[in-house]
Amino acid sequence: MSAHSYEMDMCNGPLLKKILLFSIPLMLSGILQLLFNAADMIVAGRFAGSVALAAVGATASLINLLINVFVGLSVGANVAIAHFYGAKQDEDLQQTVHTAIALSLLCGIFLSVIGYLSASPLLSLMGTPDDILPHSVIYMKIYFIGMPVTLLYNFGSAILRAVGDTKRPLYYLLAAGVINLILNLIFVIALRMGVAGVALATILSQTISAVLILYCLMKDKGTCHLELRQLRLYPDKVMKILKVGLPAGFQGAIFAISNVLIQSSVNSFGSVAVAGNTAALSLEGFVYNSMNAFHQTALSFTGQNMGARQINRVKRILMICLICVTVTGMVMGLGGLFIGKELLSLYATETEVIAFGLRRMKIIFSTYFLCGVMDVMVGSIRGMGYSVMPMIVSLLGACGLRILWIFTIFSGHRTPEMLYLSYPVTWMITFLAHVLCFTIIVKCFPGGASGSKISGTGP
Repeated sequence: MSAHSYEMDMCNGPLLKKILLFSIPLMLSGILQLLFNAADMIVAGRFAGSVALAAVGATASLINLLINVFVGLSVGANVAIAHFYGAKQDEDLQQTVHTAIALSLLCGIFLSVIGYLSASPLLSLMGTPDDILPHSVIYMKIYFIGMPVTLLYNFGSAILRAVGDTKRPLYYLLAAGVINLILNLIFVIALRMGVAGVALATILSQTISAVLILYCLMKDKGTCHLELRQLRLYPDKVMKILKVGLPAGFQGAIFAISNVLIQSSVNSFGSVAVAGNTAALSLEGFVYNSMNAFHQTALSFTGQNMGARQINRVKRILMICLICVTVTGMVMGLGGLFIGKELLSLYATETEVIAFGLRRMKIIFSTYFLCGVMDVMVGSIRGMGYSVMPMIVSLLGACGLRILWIFTIFSGHRTPEMLYLSYPVTWMITFLAHVLCFTIIVKCFPGGASGSKISGTGP
């Protein structure tokens, strides 16, 4: 099969069919990745105990805090490449591909050093319970050693998504996931390596996925062909990536800070609460990643159509993605809540752990579609080339209000339920603010209000 057969012209033809063809492999990729991540958790919880499960979970928000800025740069690469692809500017596209891969490797090396050195002091600062702190430090240090390959896979996947290819990343993820599961069984069950085994299996499998996607780009005969000898940072392409990627990354980092505060609040309820919260978070990931497929779809489809200057299709893309993400979030959220106890029992056998996990699920799963519609709005606005605006709105709405909630409402009513309510309240407020921003942006374009094709150079 040729490379061109994997690419997708998002600027012509019926939208719903193409959106589903693009988003379903993305959704399957997210679910597949989480199945393997869940296997990590299940193996840790079942064969290394609830302390190991809590130790892995206690690192999640901190890891996200450290890597989100750099993963955000892959969003910038996606938008830049989608714009050039839609505008049929092949030379600019090629330069952006090589810049993105070079940037991923440099950022990965930098992040490995920072994450490894800061693991112990930052986890202590978060108030990680003493009985799980040493295990969490081990997991986090090993995890960050593999950061260059993690970012390489993220940037490589973003490049392929920008030209409509979501199938090959799915195939590579499947191969790496099977290897991850096999290594988990060997390291944790057979060799009894505990959290170190979970972390080692993770970075080895991520290395497999990164190598596969790098090989894919090198062998690609289409617009995404990569030559290792031509890897360099083209200054104008770096700036185009940073224009969208840095605000996206900073937004992700600030989101992670609010989640670190929430994790710290959960830590105050003890290691049983941390284990239950970790199991519920793992289950939430299946819903989130399914919804996130439509965020990525809105980003790529909007990017290509902005390159082709078609504002009418941009508005239609947004409406279709909003409907799809709402249906997905409600069906998966309410369905997961219905069998929540059975799902949590896969992670842990302790009654107290399952009970605490259910307390989180009752609030989050029933309202999770609000997070999905919020993210689709962000994807659409970023795909149009605007990244600072959704960053500011998200920081004030989802992050600022959430932090304020923790120090005011939760401080006066210290229950898990009151802590978790901060999520749906801030999702709804931020979504409405993004709708207002999108409306303003569309009206600012020549012909934007009437839906005609855009003229001029755009953002």
